Amino acid sequence: MALAKAFGRVPRELMRWAMYKLDVDEWLILAVMSMCVNARTVIRTGYGNIKVFDVGVGMHHGSGLIPLLFVIVMEVISSAFLS
Repeated sequence: MALAKAFGRVPRELMRWAMYKLDVDEWLILAVMSMCVNARTVIRTGYGNIKVFDVGVGMHHGSGLIPLLFVIVMEVISSAFLS
């Protein structure tokens, strides 16, 4: 269960570093990181929107990239420990 909560909490700079370590093209790293700029989320209820707030860590909740980026980060970190 601990990894499920960590999924969306990976720091953006760690994601950037992990993609760099796996030799992801710079243009793709910039494209992924641009999705983080001014990321916001909203709390919605049956009565309307309650609050909008900035996403300060990781990607926007519900982003399809979160699982892939999480695996990339875990791959690079685990490879560093096994080397």
